[in-house]
Amino acid sequence: MDTTLLRDILGMDSTSGRERAVAEHLAVALQTPGNRVQTFEVGDGSLNVLASWGEPKLYFCTHCDTVPPYIPPVFEPVAPGTVLPDGSRTAGEDILIRGRGACDAKGQVAAMFEACKQLEASGKTDFALLILAGEETGSFGAKAYTRDCPGGDIVVVGEPTDGKMVSASKGTQSFSVTLRGRACHSGYPALGESAVERFVDFCNWLRALDFPLDPELGETTWNIGQLRSDNPQNILSPEVSFRLYFRTTFASEAIVKALPFPDAEVVAHGGDSPMHYLTVPGLPQTTVAFGSDAPQLKRFARRALCGPGSITVAHTDREFVLLSQLEAAAAQYVRIYDDLTI
Repeated sequence: MDTTLLRDILGMDSTSGRERAVAEHLAVALQTPGNRVQTFEVGDGSLNVLASWGEPKLYFCTHCDTVPPYIPPVFEPVAPGTVLPDGSRTAGEDILIRGRGACDAKGQVAAMFEACKQLEASGKTDFALLILAGEETGSFGAKAYTRDCPGGDIVVVGEPTDGKMVSASKGTQSFSVTLRGRACHSGYPALGESAVERFVDFCNWLRALDFPLDPELGETTWNIGQLRSDNPQNILSPEVSFRLYFRTTFASEAIVKALPFPDAEVVAHGGDSPMHYLTVPGLPQTTVAFGSDAPQLKRFARRALCGPGSITVAHTDREFVLLSQLEAAAAQYVRIYDDLTI
């Protein structure tokens, strides 16, 4: 497998908001004798890129933006038995590819394009490769594509799933939460009310919630981000604000949407529903707890989710993928095409 394209795009910082240059590069690099390449403005300065071979029945799709911080790429030959960043060992001689986007999701771009070139070489003319912007910050490219462009029958979305086809994924629900107190001198706390103490009570309330265990997707989880309280250390906090992010299941989605948040100012930002996905008999399957562009690609009749690399190292400084995994993924994408377009 030629790694030129992957080396080029890994060498470009495409942290969400900066991905236009990578999209412009791909608009040239994805051109082949048998395809047509188009670009579409998302509306926020970023671009979606579509390479089409004939009238597509199946679309391969992934994203070109990455999470911060940017980490430059390293391509390193490794011997059999080499310990990898996730603690596993190589089965044979390989190339270890590190850097931001190695598996999420520039490695997906390279594997999918390799599959497209193999399909083109075999004379196929009914597929496409769609590269979207803004996946990591709200699937803005996918939403814009759904808004402006026709869909199709099948879309195969590339994310790091250890090469397994995803049968179901958790959903998401996001909220902005503000808790208010009353400022006063911290030497006389009885004269005020600490919003930080209210935040602690709120977290304890969250911990006590008893969501049903989903037989397919397991537990419902939540996380707090963008936590802020600007009070000086000698003044009780008058306000705490944060984002609350749930990973929901088929059993908990409706419950989370209807939560009666106690004594809090809450703005609901919506999210994605838990989903079932198209799978191929004979290929390994799994369920995942992470989000993707797939739920937003609503104009496609059938959606699948799979790709090389592990979600356990994505978004970390240990992110990597092996060249052998990308080659296996390309072959698997060709098989998925063959099985689903009969």
